Amino acid sequence: MSTTIIDDLGHTTIAGWYTRLADNPCPRRNHWQTKIIYYEAVAELLAGRPERPLTWKTIVGAARPRGCRSTFYEVTGVRARHAMVGELIAEGSMRSIEIAMRYQRPDPVEQLIDETKVWSFWPYRQHFAERARDPGDSPEPVLPSLREALLAWAGLHPALAAANSYRPPACAVEDLALLHRGRLAATRAESRLTEVLRHAR
Repeated sequence: MSTTIIDDLGHTTIAGWYTRLADNPCPRRNHWQTKIIYYEAVAELLAGRPERPLTWKTIVGAARPRGCRSTFYEVTGVRARHAMVGELIAEGSMRSIEIAMRYQRPDPVEQLIDETKVWSFWPYRQHFAERARDPGDSPEPVLPSLREALLAWAGLHPALAAANSYRPPACAVEDLALLHRGRLAATRAESRLTEVLRHAR
C-alpha cells in the first residue's frame, strides 16, 4: 500500500469533518459536544429498544442533560450546523458528492442515525487506519482489516448497525472507495459494506 494512499486515510473529507469539530478547543463554542448528546441518545435508544421507531421527540427526551427541539434541529435536518453531508457536498469531488447523494436524507432522524454511526464507529476506524499506516503491513491485509473493524463494531452495536437498512458508516464507505484508488465507485462500496453488515447477524 503506497504511503500516499495510507496518508490519505487521515485526510478524507469525513475525517476532516470529524477532527475539525471534535478537536475544537473552545468549550463554549463546541458544537461537537451538542452533537454527541444526540448521538448518545440515538445509540442508547436503539440499544435499549431497537424495535421502537425513533422520532425527534423520543430522541430529545433521551438527550442528557436536557434535549430540546431547537438544538435537535441544529444537529440534524436541512438547517443543521456542520452536517456531515454538507461537508461532503462542499468538498465537491466526485467521490464525496456520490457519498453525499447516498446519505442525504429528508428525514432528520435518519440523518442523525447516519452521523451517529460514524461517531460510534470512529474508534474502530482509527484503529484500522493506524494498522494501515504500519509499514510492516503489506497491501493484502488492509482491505480485510476494514471489514474486520466493521464487524467488530457491529458485534457490539448490532441495533445501530442494523438501523437505516444496514447502511454502513459513511466514513467506511469513503475509506473503501479510497483504498480502491478510483476503481470502486462509492455506491458500490456502500453496497458491499451493507452486505457485510446484513450478514453479520
